[in-house]
Amino acid sequence: MEPQNVTNPVTEFVLLGFNHSLKVQQFLFTVFFIVYVMTCLGNITILTTVITDYHLHTPMYFFLANLAFTDITESSVNTPILLSGLISQHKTVPFKECILHMFFFHFIGGAHIFLLAVMAADRYVAIHKPLQYLTIMSRELCLGLVAGSWAGGFIHSATQIALLLPLPYCGPNTLDNFHCDVPQVLKVACIDTHLTELLMVSNGGLLLIVIFVLLLISYTVILVKIRRQVTEGKHKALSTCIAQIMAISITFIPGIFIYARPFKTFELDKVASIFFTVLVPVLNPMVYTLRNTEMKKAIRRLVCRVLFSIEKGIA
Repeated sequence: MEPQNVTNPVTEFVLLGFNHSLKVQQFLFTVFFIVYVMTCLGNITILTTVITDYHLHTPMYFFLANLAFTDITESSVNTPILLSGLISQHKTVPFKECILHMFFFHFIGGAHIFLLAVMAADRYVAIHKPLQYLTIMSRELCLGLVAGSWAGGFIHSATQIALLLPLPYCGPNTLDNFHCDVPQVLKVACIDTHLTELLMVSNGGLLLIVIFVLLLISYTVILVKIRRQVTEGKHKALSTCIAQIMAISITFIPGIFIYARPFKTFELDKVASIFFTVLVPVLNPMVYTLRNTEMKKAIRRLVCRVLFSIEKGIA
């Protein structure tokens, strides 16, 4: 489909996606499809394990289950569009559908970021107030923190969309990405968008930088505390913190690259976008399970229960 004339209002967008040969695109389709399946299986396993295993009915695993849910939903918002674009020559998206996609993407992504901050606060309390931990991190507070994370994601996303909607869009209607996102959509506006870009960077990129720095400081304090004072369960505490530092790093660094600068085009934009939207959701289950002995034991118990049920049903 040809880009729309500059004098006409945009009614749909053309996603450029990846301009490679058919064989390369088929290969990428296979790779990303496998990644998507692994994302769903890994995070559903975490969700099911936390829900069904009473040993994991603690604040830390409650937050981890919610994080797994955001990984599933965020991947399901973006990956099907990526896969569809790889098997079709041109991918067009109606204007309203594009806006809706951006809303849910930033809504879920914002909730994911705030949940990572909540998990850091949870570890801080666990290390600094171990005797009062379960009293402080009560069920009501945990539910409130998760609800607050989703509310924060909603406010962030609603602000982004509120800044985008009033702008006139007259083309060209091509977006140099595999999905609709703020930096690319803002480029097709017919007016000067410097002020809007500044507000977008403040609402997205600056927020990411501030939270990332605060998280790094908090985890540094936690690691120093563990190293100096914690004796019982020291290895477990260190493993948990290192896993969470890895998780926030792989989430925040590509996000900061995309949203914490003026919206100019760089060659690595698509790579960072792929990593941020497709690969991070599949890496989180690996990060949290490979370094977590308790989670690995719980998954083995879940598998044994499932196999026992299957054998019992066959018998």
